[in-house]
Amino acid sequence: MTLLGRILNNRRAGETHMAWNLPNLHSAESLTLTSRQFDDGDSLPLEHCLKNIGGDNLSPHLAWTPPPAGTAQLLLVMEDIDVPMAKPAVHCVALIDPAARDLEPGALDARQPAAGVQLLRSSIGRGYHGPGPIKGHGPHHYVFQLFALATRVESTPDTAQPNRARPRALLPAITAPVLARGRVTGTFER
Repeated sequence: MTLLGRILNNRRAGETHMAWNLPNLHSAESLTLTSRQFDDGDSLPLEHCLKNIGGDNLSPHLAWTPPPAGTAQLLLVMEDIDVPMAKPAVHCVALIDPAARDLEPGALDARQPAAGVQLLRSSIGRGYHGPGPIKGHGPHHYVFQLFALATRVESTPDTAQPNRARPRALLPAITAPVLARGRVTGTFER
């Protein structure tokens, strides 16, 4: 265990401030979100981790059950809830065409996103940013959350254009009703 990991071992953001728990992103209906690369709660393969720890920074395959009728857009948010900060680190934010039923590996690449995917800003930049937790900090949980929105995400008086807004400003400002939502969690530890 590294010294920094040991010092920060009990400091974790937790689930309280993640997108899933924002009042404007709640829904009674659910979507089932899965991946071919990992099961809910399992470790993410190294290929989906950052390059500086030996990975390829390749976004994993994600698939979901059909969203409800009236879905205008899908919102995907990936957060690390174990980062030693006050709030989870947002690793990816994307708007997805509602006709899509899955994303193939690499579909969230900032240089070449898949058709029907619009990448927004995250805490780190644009596109997918895989796991790269502090060595010795223990397991980190990376929560992929998918929200079926009744209207498209547009700019509001309270936020900049969606593609320029920071995630902590954009996510609470979404006013589109959430018709359904789902999540799947992958873990990683160094």
